[in-house]
Amino acid sequence: MLKECPQHGYFREEACPVCGQAGRFLMNDHELDHLGRVMTGILRHFPEKYGLEMEPHGWIPLPQLVQAISGRHRGYHWLRPHHLVAIAESDPKGRYEVRDDKVRATYGHTLEVDLDLPTEDIPDELFFPVTPEEAPIVLEVGLKPSDRRRVHLSKTAEDARAAGAVRHPDPVILAIDTRAARDDGLVIMKAARTVYLTDQVPPKFLKRHGALAS
Repeated sequence: MLKECPQHGYFREEACPVCGQAGRFLMNDHELDHLGRVMTGILRHFPEKYGLEMEPHGWIPLPQLVQAISGRHRGYHWLRPHHLVAIAESDPKGRYEVRDDKVRATYGHTLEVDLDLPTEDIPDELFFPVTPEEAPIVLEVGLKPSDRRRVHLSKTAEDARAAGAVRHPDPVILAIDTRAARDDGLVIMKAARTVYLTDQVPPKFLKRHGALAS
């Protein structure tokens, strides 16, 4: 469920993880899951299906988003902007950004979006999961987007392994030398707590995680 603590903000537990207060109820687990899926779909893939126009940097005004969702899904007649802000700010993956009265997804787009995300304080090494069959091919040709507009890199090998587990039970983890890549002109953006974006990664910056540099 989703609740709000008057002192510590939004949370997805029975009680506030900071002070233990029960907090104010906002929505149940079913509503949270469904609204999250709808938000993600609109902000990443199909705003036009809800009659919405996305700004060049991916933003959609919260009042317009609320009106579109409640108009399409009559069960959400109670929906207000603060409910969507609560979903965004409590999201464990940090998939959204709220600024002023607007919201956007920070990664995962299939739409062409000009994401003006931070490019400073990028770790010297990031990670990417591939299947064992893909590993030799990727190491030869590099990383390129597939079903998304950009390559999504993970902050740690463990994050990459968790991301890759949806496709293979034992993914091969590739390490990216981001310091060398950035020195060579590659732009890498921080999109969420553990997710970084780039347009592509040439093979010279890739190796199997744990392998010695050649």
